[in-house]
Amino acid sequence: MNIVAVADLRPSNRLRAMVGDGNEDRMGLIRKLGEKTASQIKVFNDHHELLADNKLGIEAVVIAVPLNQHGPLVMEALNARKHVLTEKLMAHDITQCKKMIRLAKEKKLLLAVGHQRHYSVLYDNANQIVREGLLGDVKFIRAQWHRNNSFPNRDSWRKPVPGVDREALESRIKEYGFDSMERFINWRLYNETGGGLMAELGSHQMDAASIFLGKKHPLAVQGYGGKNFYGVQGVGSKDKQEDDREIDDHIYVTFEFPGPHYEQDQKDICIVTYSSISTNRLEPYGETVFGSRGTLMVRTEKDALLFKEESPTSAGGGLEQRIFVVNSTKGGGPVLEAYETNTGGHASAEGPASVSRGYTEEMEHFAYCVRHNINKSPQEGGLRCPGTLAMGDAIMALTANLAMKHKKRIVFKKEWFDAESDAVPETDPLVIG
Repeated sequence: MNIVAVADLRPSNRLRAMVGDGNEDRMGLIRKLGEKTASQIKVFNDHHELLADNKLGIEAVVIAVPLNQHGPLVMEALNARKHVLTEKLMAHDITQCKKMIRLAKEKKLLLAVGHQRHYSVLYDNANQIVREGLLGDVKFIRAQWHRNNSFPNRDSWRKPVPGVDREALESRIKEYGFDSMERFINWRLYNETGGGLMAELGSHQMDAASIFLGKKHPLAVQGYGGKNFYGVQGVGSKDKQEDDREIDDHIYVTFEFPGPHYEQDQKDICIVTYSSISTNRLEPYGETVFGSRGTLMVRTEKDALLFKEESPTSAGGGLEQRIFVVNSTKGGGPVLEAYETNTGGHASAEGPASVSRGYTEEMEHFAYCVRHNINKSPQEGGLRCPGTLAMGDAIMALTANLAMKHKKRIVFKKEWFDAESDAVPETDPLVIG
Protein backbone atom coordinates (compact mmCIF):
# COMPACT_ATOMS: atom_id res chain seq x y z
CA MET A 1 0.00 0.00 0.00
CA ASN A 2 1.06 3.59 -0.49
CA ILE A 3 0.85 6.04 2.39
CA VAL A 4 -0.24 9.32 0.87
CA ALA A 5 -1.27 11.41 3.88
CA VAL A 6 -1.13 11.67 7.67
CA ALA A 7 -3.39 13.76 9.89
CA ASP A 8 -3.03 14.43 13.62
CA LEU A 9 -4.15 17.20 15.93
CA ARG A 10 -0.90 17.07 17.89
CA PRO A 11 2.21 18.72 16.37
CA SER A 12 4.38 16.28 18.35
CA ASN A 13 2.65 13.32 16.70
CA ARG A 14 2.91 14.78 13.22
CA LEU A 15 6.66 15.06 13.71
CA ARG A 16 6.86 11.63 15.34
CA ALA A 17 5.13 10.01 12.36
CA MET A 18 7.92 11.21 10.11
CA VAL A 19 11.03 10.90 12.30
CA GLY A 20 9.97 8.13 14.69
CA ASP A 21 11.16 7.48 18.24
CA GLY A 22 14.86 6.98 17.50
CA ASN A 23 14.70 3.19 17.67
CA GLU A 24 14.19 0.24 15.33
CA ASP A 25 10.68 -0.50 16.53
CA ARG A 26 9.20 2.86 15.53
CA MET A 27 11.66 4.31 13.07
CA GLY A 28 9.36 6.82 11.38
CA LEU A 29 8.32 7.15 7.76
CA ILE A 30 11.50 8.88 6.61
CA ARG A 31 13.72 5.95 7.61
CA LYS A 32 11.13 3.37 6.62
CA LEU A 33 10.35 4.66 3.13
CA GLY A 34 13.32 6.86 2.36
CA GLU A 35 13.43 10.63 2.43
CA LYS A 36 12.35 11.08 -1.19
CA THR A 37 9.17 8.95 -0.82
CA ALA A 38 8.36 10.30 2.66
CA SER A 39 8.62 13.87 1.41
CA GLN A 40 5.66 13.18 -0.90
CA ILE A 41 3.37 12.34 2.04
CA LYS A 42 1.05 15.24 2.87
CA VAL A 43 0.69 16.11 6.55
CA PHE A 44 -2.54 17.67 7.81
CA ASN A 45 -3.46 19.34 11.09
CA ASP A 46 -6.70 17.38 11.39
CA HIS A 47 -8.70 14.69 9.61
CA HIS A 48 -11.21 17.18 8.17
CA GLU A 49 -8.48 18.64 5.95
CA LEU A 50 -7.30 15.20 4.88
CA LEU A 51 -10.74 13.92 3.87
CA ALA A 52 -11.52 17.16 2.04
CA ASP A 53 -8.49 16.86 -0.25
CA ASN A 54 -9.91 15.06 -3.28
CA LYS A 55 -6.65 15.25 -5.24
CA LEU A 56 -4.89 12.65 -3.11
CA GLY A 57 -6.83 9.66 -4.44
CA ILE A 58 -7.24 8.15 -0.97
CA GLU A 59 -9.03 4.78 -1.02
CA ALA A 60 -8.80 3.82 2.66
CA VAL A 61 -7.94 5.31 6.04
CA VAL A 62 -6.62 3.90 9.31
CA ILE A 63 -8.05 5.51 12.43
CA ALA A 64 -5.99 5.40 15.65
CA VAL A 65 -7.41 8.09 17.94
CA PRO A 66 -8.94 8.25 21.45
CA LEU A 67 -11.86 5.86 21.89
CA ASN A 68 -14.63 8.47 22.12
CA GLN A 69 -13.64 9.72 18.66
CA HIS A 70 -13.71 6.35 16.86
CA GLY A 71 -17.41 6.60 15.99
CA PRO A 72 -17.45 10.20 14.73
CA LEU A 73 -14.29 9.79 12.62
CA VAL A 74 -15.40 6.47 11.13
CA MET A 75 -18.75 7.96 10.12
CA GLU A 76 -17.05 10.97 8.54
CA ALA A 77 -14.60 8.76 6.64
CA LEU A 78 -17.37 6.47 5.37
CA ASN A 79 -19.42 9.46 4.26
CA ALA A 80 -16.32 10.57 2.35
CA ARG A 81 -16.45 7.15 0.64
CA LYS A 82 -13.28 5.74 2.19
CA HIS A 83 -12.79 2.18 3.35
CA VAL A 84 -11.93 2.16 7.08
CA LEU A 85 -9.72 0.19 9.44
CA THR A 86 -10.28 1.59 12.93
CA GLU A 87 -8.48 0.63 16.11
CA LYS A 88 -10.23 -1.34 18.82
CA LEU A 89 -12.40 -0.97 20.83
CA MET A 90 -14.78 -0.39 17.95
CA ALA A 91 -16.60 2.53 19.58
CA HIS A 92 -17.38 4.17 22.91
CA ASP A 93 -20.92 2.71 22.94
CA ILE A 94 -22.86 0.07 21.02
CA THR A 95 -25.24 2.54 19.38
CA GLN A 96 -22.23 4.03 17.58
CA CYS A 97 -21.08 0.53 16.55
CA LYS A 98 -24.43 -0.18 14.92
CA LYS A 99 -24.50 3.16 13.11
CA MET A 100 -21.01 2.50 11.74
CA ILE A 101 -21.97 -0.97 10.48
CA ARG A 102 -25.17 0.29 8.83
CA LEU A 103 -23.41 3.18 7.09
CA ALA A 104 -20.62 0.94 5.78
CA LYS A 105 -23.26 -1.44 4.40
CA GLU A 106 -25.19 1.43 2.83
CA LYS A 107 -22.06 2.87 1.21
CA LYS A 108 -20.81 -0.61 0.20
CA LEU A 109 -17.50 0.04 1.94
CA LEU A 110 -15.23 -2.11 4.07
CA LEU A 111 -15.20 -1.55 7.84
CA ALA A 112 -12.44 -3.44 9.67
CA VAL A 113 -11.50 -3.24 13.35
CA GLY A 114 -7.99 -3.73 14.73
CA HIS A 115 -8.29 -6.87 16.84
CA GLN A 116 -4.99 -8.25 15.59
CA ARG A 117 -5.34 -11.70 17.17
CA HIS A 118 -7.58 -12.68 14.25
CA TYR A 119 -4.47 -12.37 12.06
CA SER A 120 -1.94 -13.86 14.48
CA VAL A 121 -0.27 -17.09 13.35
CA LEU A 122 0.31 -17.95 17.01
CA TYR A 123 -3.39 -17.74 17.88
CA ASP A 124 -4.43 -19.46 14.67
CA ASN A 125 -2.26 -22.45 15.48
CA ALA A 126 -3.24 -22.45 19.15
CA ASN A 127 -6.90 -22.37 18.17
CA GLN A 128 -6.34 -25.30 15.82
CA ILE A 129 -5.31 -27.35 18.86
CA VAL A 130 -8.61 -26.46 20.54
CA ARG A 131 -10.69 -27.11 17.40
CA GLU A 132 -9.14 -30.54 16.92
CA GLY A 133 -10.24 -31.53 20.42
CA LEU A 134 -6.74 -32.17 21.78
CA LEU A 135 -7.67 -30.44 25.04
CA GLY A 136 -10.81 -32.53 25.50
CA ASP A 137 -13.85 -30.83 27.05
CA VAL A 138 -13.14 -27.13 27.74
CA LYS A 139 -15.06 -25.78 30.74
CA PHE A 140 -12.84 -22.91 31.87
CA ILE A 141 -10.67 -20.19 30.36
CA ARG A 142 -8.68 -17.84 32.56
CA ALA A 143 -7.38 -14.57 31.13
CA GLN A 144 -5.45 -11.77 32.77
CA TRP A 145 -3.41 -8.63 32.12
CA HIS A 146 -1.66 -7.67 35.33
CA ARG A 147 0.57 -4.64 35.79
CA ASN A 148 2.31 -3.02 38.76
CA ASN A 149 2.05 0.76 38.86
CA SER A 150 2.94 1.06 42.55
CA PHE A 151 6.52 2.02 41.64
CA PRO A 152 7.09 5.67 40.65
CA ASN A 153 6.77 6.50 36.95
CA ARG A 154 5.56 3.01 36.04
CA ASP A 155 2.14 4.01 34.67
CA SER A 156 2.40 4.08 30.87
CA TRP A 157 -1.11 5.56 30.61
CA ARG A 158 -0.22 8.79 32.46
CA LYS A 159 1.83 11.07 30.23
CA PRO A 160 2.84 14.74 30.46
CA VAL A 161 1.40 17.20 27.95
CA PRO A 162 4.10 18.27 25.48
CA GLY A 163 4.53 22.03 25.43
CA VAL A 164 4.21 22.23 21.64
CA ASP A 165 0.84 20.43 21.83
CA ARG A 166 -0.46 22.62 24.64
CA GLU A 167 0.51 25.79 22.80
CA ALA A 168 -1.17 24.67 19.57
CA LEU A 169 -4.37 23.13 20.97
CA GLU A 170 -5.26 24.27 24.49
CA SER A 171 -7.47 27.17 23.39
CA ARG A 172 -9.59 25.00 21.09
CA ILE A 173 -9.36 21.45 22.40
CA LYS A 174 -13.06 21.50 23.38
CA GLU A 175 -13.93 21.76 19.67
CA TYR A 176 -12.65 18.21 19.34
CA GLY A 177 -14.61 16.71 22.25
CA PHE A 178 -12.19 17.04 25.17
CA ASP A 179 -12.54 19.08 28.38
CA SER A 180 -8.83 19.79 28.77
CA MET A 181 -5.42 18.98 27.34
CA GLU A 182 -4.77 16.58 30.21
CA ARG A 183 -7.88 14.60 29.33
CA PHE A 184 -6.97 14.70 25.66
CA ILE A 185 -3.47 13.29 26.18
CA ASN A 186 -4.48 10.84 28.94
CA TRP A 187 -7.90 9.91 27.53
CA ARG A 188 -7.68 6.29 28.69
CA LEU A 189 -8.11 7.40 32.32
CA TYR A 190 -11.55 9.03 32.04
CA ASN A 191 -15.01 7.59 31.47
CA GLU A 192 -16.10 10.16 28.88
CA THR A 193 -13.13 9.44 26.62
CA GLY A 194 -12.05 5.85 27.32
CA GLY A 195 -13.46 2.50 28.35
CA GLY A 196 -11.13 1.56 31.18
CA LEU A 197 -9.16 -1.62 31.68
CA MET A 198 -11.89 -3.79 30.20
CA ALA A 199 -11.99 -1.91 26.91
CA GLU A 200 -8.27 -1.23 26.49
CA LEU A 201 -6.83 -4.51 27.79
CA GLY A 202 -9.67 -6.93 28.49
CA SER A 203 -11.08 -6.66 24.98
CA HIS A 204 -7.92 -8.38 23.71
CA GLN A 205 -8.38 -11.28 26.12
CA MET A 206 -12.12 -11.64 25.55
CA ASP A 207 -11.50 -11.56 21.82
CA ALA A 208 -9.05 -14.44 22.25
CA ALA A 209 -11.47 -16.39 24.48
CA SER A 210 -14.22 -15.90 21.91
CA ILE A 211 -11.92 -17.25 19.18
CA PHE A 212 -11.13 -20.36 21.26
CA LEU A 213 -14.86 -20.92 21.86
CA GLY A 214 -15.83 -20.70 18.20
CA LYS A 215 -16.63 -16.96 18.23
CA LYS A 216 -19.80 -17.58 20.22
CA HIS A 217 -21.61 -14.82 22.06
CA PRO A 218 -21.58 -14.94 25.88
CA LEU A 219 -24.68 -15.72 27.93
CA ALA A 220 -24.08 -13.55 31.01
CA VAL A 221 -21.48 -11.47 32.85
CA GLN A 222 -20.86 -10.23 36.38
CA GLY A 223 -17.87 -8.71 38.14
CA TYR A 224 -16.19 -6.29 40.51
CA GLY A 225 -14.32 -3.12 39.65
CA GLY A 226 -12.85 -0.53 41.96
CA LYS A 227 -10.27 2.19 42.53
CA ASN A 228 -8.27 0.11 44.96
CA PHE A 229 -4.95 1.81 44.33
CA TYR A 230 -5.32 5.28 42.86
CA GLY A 231 -7.11 7.86 44.99
CA VAL A 232 -6.73 10.78 47.38
CA GLN A 233 -3.34 11.39 48.90
CA GLY A 234 -3.00 10.24 52.49
CA VAL A 235 -5.96 7.87 52.29
CA GLY A 236 -5.38 4.11 52.21
CA SER A 237 -2.11 2.16 52.11
CA LYS A 238 1.31 3.79 52.00
CA ASP A 239 1.68 2.90 48.33
CA LYS A 240 -1.60 4.46 47.24
CA GLN A 241 -1.05 7.29 44.77
CA GLU A 242 -2.93 10.55 44.41
CA ASP A 243 -4.61 10.61 41.02
CA ASP A 244 -7.77 12.06 39.50
CA ARG A 245 -8.45 9.18 37.10
CA GLU A 246 -12.02 7.90 36.92
CA ILE A 247 -11.47 4.36 35.63
CA ASP A 248 -11.12 1.37 37.95
CA ASP A 249 -7.59 0.17 38.62
CA HIS A 250 -8.60 -3.38 39.62
CA ILE A 251 -11.27 -5.41 37.80
CA TYR A 252 -12.39 -9.03 38.13
CA VAL A 253 -15.01 -10.31 35.68
CA THR A 254 -16.75 -13.64 35.09
CA PHE A 255 -18.41 -14.50 31.77
CA GLU A 256 -20.67 -17.48 31.06
CA PHE A 257 -20.33 -18.89 27.53
CA PRO A 258 -22.31 -21.69 25.88
CA GLY A 259 -20.46 -24.97 25.54
CA PRO A 260 -20.48 -27.00 22.30
CA HIS A 261 -23.62 -28.90 23.37
CA TYR A 262 -25.47 -26.01 24.99
CA GLU A 263 -28.49 -26.26 22.68
CA GLN A 264 -29.10 -29.85 23.83
CA ASP A 265 -28.02 -29.33 27.44
CA GLN A 266 -28.17 -25.83 28.92
CA LYS A 267 -25.88 -26.95 31.74
CA ASP A 268 -23.07 -27.15 29.17
CA ILE A 269 -21.41 -23.88 30.19
CA CYS A 270 -17.84 -22.65 29.81
CA ILE A 271 -16.70 -20.04 32.32
CA VAL A 272 -14.26 -17.31 31.27
CA THR A 273 -12.69 -15.15 33.96
CA TYR A 274 -10.74 -11.97 33.36
CA SER A 275 -8.69 -9.91 35.80
CA SER A 276 -6.64 -6.77 35.36
CA ILE A 277 -4.84 -5.28 38.34
CA SER A 278 -2.42 -2.42 38.91
CA THR A 279 -0.34 -3.61 41.87
CA ASN A 280 1.25 -6.92 40.84
CA ARG A 281 2.69 -8.25 37.59
CA LEU A 282 3.81 -11.75 38.60
CA GLU A 283 1.83 -13.58 35.94
CA PRO A 284 2.32 -12.56 32.30
CA TYR A 285 -0.68 -11.37 30.34
CA GLY A 286 -2.40 -13.99 28.27
CA GLU A 287 -4.97 -16.76 28.31
CA THR A 288 -5.09 -20.29 29.73
CA VAL A 289 -7.57 -22.79 28.28
CA PHE A 290 -8.36 -25.66 30.68
CA GLY A 291 -9.57 -28.91 29.07
CA SER A 292 -10.29 -32.39 30.37
CA ARG A 293 -7.27 -33.82 28.48
CA GLY A 294 -4.87 -30.91 28.42
CA THR A 295 -4.18 -27.26 29.14
CA LEU A 296 -3.15 -24.58 26.66
CA MET A 297 -1.33 -21.47 27.85
CA VAL A 298 -0.81 -18.48 25.54
CA ARG A 299 1.57 -15.99 27.13
CA THR A 300 2.36 -12.41 26.11
CA GLU A 301 1.50 -13.15 22.45
CA LYS A 302 4.86 -14.93 22.35
CA ASP A 303 4.54 -18.47 23.68
CA ALA A 304 1.94 -21.20 23.33
CA LEU A 305 2.49 -24.10 25.73
CA LEU A 306 0.50 -27.33 25.79
CA PHE A 307 0.33 -29.37 29.02
CA LYS A 308 -0.86 -32.95 29.19
CA GLU A 309 -3.37 -34.08 31.81
CA GLU A 310 -2.37 -37.15 33.80
CA SER A 311 -4.66 -40.08 33.01
CA PRO A 312 -5.40 -43.27 34.99
CA THR A 313 -3.21 -45.27 32.61
CA SER A 314 -0.26 -42.89 32.20
CA ALA A 315 2.01 -41.44 34.83
CA GLY A 316 2.93 -37.79 34.69
CA GLY A 317 1.04 -34.72 33.66
CA GLY A 318 0.49 -31.06 34.42
CA LEU A 319 3.38 -28.64 34.35
CA GLU A 320 5.90 -31.48 34.11
CA GLN A 321 4.43 -32.75 30.84
CA ARG A 322 4.54 -29.84 28.46
CA ILE A 323 5.04 -29.32 24.76
CA PHE A 324 6.41 -26.01 23.51
CA VAL A 325 4.34 -25.28 20.44
CA VAL A 326 6.48 -22.21 19.70
CA ASN A 327 10.01 -22.87 18.46
CA SER A 328 12.93 -20.61 17.65
CA THR A 329 13.79 -20.01 14.00
CA LYS A 330 17.36 -21.04 14.81
CA GLY A 331 16.11 -24.50 15.71
CA GLY A 332 14.44 -24.91 12.35
CA GLY A 333 10.97 -25.35 13.86
CA PRO A 334 7.74 -23.59 12.95
CA VAL A 335 7.72 -19.85 13.49
CA LEU A 336 4.78 -19.12 15.77
CA GLU A 337 6.26 -16.44 17.96
CA ALA A 338 5.05 -12.87 18.52
CA TYR A 339 6.40 -10.03 20.63
CA GLU A 340 4.45 -8.34 23.39
CA THR A 341 1.96 -5.64 22.48
CA ASN A 342 4.15 -2.90 23.99
CA THR A 343 7.14 -3.77 21.77
CA GLY A 344 7.76 -4.06 18.08
CA GLY A 345 8.98 -6.93 15.95
CA HIS A 346 12.72 -7.26 15.34
CA ALA A 347 14.20 -8.31 12.02
CA SER A 348 17.19 -10.62 12.22
CA ALA A 349 20.26 -10.93 10.03
CA GLU A 350 18.98 -14.34 8.93
CA GLY A 351 16.15 -12.83 6.91
CA PRO A 352 12.64 -11.49 7.52
CA ALA A 353 11.40 -10.73 11.02
CA SER A 354 10.73 -14.00 12.82
CA VAL A 355 7.89 -12.57 14.85
CA SER A 356 4.42 -11.30 14.04
CA ARG A 357 1.62 -10.14 16.29
CA GLY A 358 -0.79 -9.99 13.37
CA TYR A 359 -0.59 -6.25 12.61
CA THR A 360 1.25 -6.69 9.31
CA GLU A 361 -1.06 -9.47 8.15
CA GLU A 362 -4.08 -7.43 9.19
CA MET A 363 -2.99 -4.46 7.09
CA GLU A 364 -2.01 -6.63 4.13
CA HIS A 365 -5.36 -8.41 4.10
CA PHE A 366 -7.26 -5.14 4.52
CA ALA A 367 -5.44 -3.74 1.47
CA TYR A 368 -6.08 -6.98 -0.45
CA CYS A 369 -9.81 -6.78 0.30
CA VAL A 370 -9.91 -3.11 -0.76
CA ARG A 371 -8.11 -3.80 -4.03
CA HIS A 372 -10.22 -6.84 -4.91
CA ASN A 373 -13.49 -5.45 -3.55
CA ILE A 374 -13.93 -8.38 -1.18
CA ASN A 375 -16.87 -7.53 1.07
CA LYS A 376 -17.50 -11.09 2.19
CA SER A 377 -17.79 -12.89 5.50
CA PRO A 378 -14.64 -14.16 7.26
CA GLN A 379 -15.64 -17.72 6.25
CA GLU A 380 -15.70 -16.64 2.60
CA GLY A 381 -12.24 -15.05 2.73
CA GLY A 382 -13.28 -11.54 3.69
CA LEU A 383 -12.07 -9.43 6.59
CA ARG A 384 -11.40 -11.61 9.62
CA CYS A 385 -12.58 -8.90 12.00
CA PRO A 386 -15.26 -6.83 10.25
CA GLY A 387 -17.52 -4.44 12.14
CA THR A 388 -20.19 -7.06 12.70
CA LEU A 389 -17.70 -9.32 14.51
CA ALA A 390 -15.89 -6.52 16.36
CA MET A 391 -19.19 -5.22 17.72
CA GLY A 392 -19.42 -8.47 19.69
CA ASP A 393 -16.10 -7.69 21.37
CA ALA A 394 -17.33 -4.18 22.20
CA ILE A 395 -20.57 -5.56 23.64
CA MET A 396 -18.64 -7.95 25.88
CA ALA A 397 -16.29 -5.24 27.18
CA LEU A 398 -18.85 -2.47 27.65
CA THR A 399 -21.48 -4.77 29.20
CA ALA A 400 -18.84 -6.00 31.65
CA ASN A 401 -18.27 -2.36 32.60
CA LEU A 402 -22.00 -1.98 33.20
CA ALA A 403 -22.08 -5.15 35.32
CA MET A 404 -19.30 -3.77 37.51
CA LYS A 405 -20.87 -0.32 37.70
CA HIS A 406 -24.36 -1.54 38.65
CA LYS A 407 -23.08 -4.53 40.67
CA LYS A 408 -25.33 -7.07 38.98
CA ARG A 409 -25.29 -10.13 36.79
CA ILE A 410 -26.33 -9.13 33.28
CA VAL A 411 -27.82 -11.61 30.81
CA PHE A 412 -26.87 -10.81 27.21
CA LYS A 413 -29.72 -10.36 24.72
CA LYS A 414 -29.55 -11.60 21.12
CA GLU A 415 -30.83 -8.30 19.75
CA TRP A 416 -27.80 -6.48 21.17
CA PHE A 417 -25.65 -8.42 18.69
CA ASP A 418 -27.96 -7.60 15.76
CA ALA A 419 -26.70 -4.52 13.90
CA GLU A 420 -30.17 -3.90 12.47
CA SER A 421 -31.76 -3.71 15.92
CA ASP A 422 -31.66 -0.50 17.97
CA ALA A 423 -31.49 -2.48 21.23
CA VAL A 424 -28.26 -1.85 23.18
CA PRO A 425 -27.14 -2.67 26.74
CA GLU A 426 -26.46 0.98 27.66
CA THR A 427 -30.16 1.87 27.52
CA ASP A 428 -31.72 -1.47 28.50
CA PRO A 429 -33.94 -0.92 31.58
CA LEU A 430 -32.99 -4.31 33.01
CA VAL A 431 -29.34 -3.24 32.92
CA ILE A 432 -29.47 0.35 34.13
CA GLY A 433 -32.66 0.14 36.21
